[in-house]
Amino acid sequence: MYLSKKTYVKNWGHMTPDRKHKITVRKGGKIVEEIKPERISEIIETVAQWRKANAIHNWFVINCQDGVDDCNDYYVSNEQLKELLKTIRLIMKGCKLVTGMVVNGYGFKKDEKTGKIVKDYNMENGKKMTNPELAEELLPVLEGCFFGGTGYDQYYYADLKYTKKIIQALLKEGGDGSYYYQSSW
Repeated sequence: MYLSKKTYVKNWGHMTPDRKHKITVRKGGKIVEEIKPERISEIIETVAQWRKANAIHNWFVINCQDGVDDCNDYYVSNEQLKELLKTIRLIMKGCKLVTGMVVNGYGFKKDEKTGKIVKDYNMENGKKMTNPELAEELLPVLEGCFFGGTGYDQYYYADLKYTKKIIQALLKEGGDGSYYYQSSW
């Protein structure tokens, strides 16, 4: 899961010198000759990267991708970033971490009564969230292949903290770039 910032840097003849960009690409301290600065039109920065933060992914799918989960790039406005930040703040204000048992993966076993194969959750001491109903309402987890855990716990909360920190920094940074979300699974 990636959030990228794309900044248009193409220089045009009609631009005044103070509006033009100077781009140099170096490798090992030497200019890379095969990359021509005058042909560069956009710089793409990876500004955030998540792994198995399925609630965050679900938010982008619903709010930026019109419900389409297809691994393409989707534009994310500053207003959408502010909305996600607001949602995260509401959850963090209304939910605290407390000591409890959390799921840390699972395997499969045969149910002795039914004979069916069922999930066998690996439980460990950790931190779970108080008021998980609020988190579930505002930023629900999403089950799926390779999507990670679905508990409202220390792992979910860590994704919130990371995302909050990133969005706050990006909004403070400002600039001319545009943001895009993409997932790959």
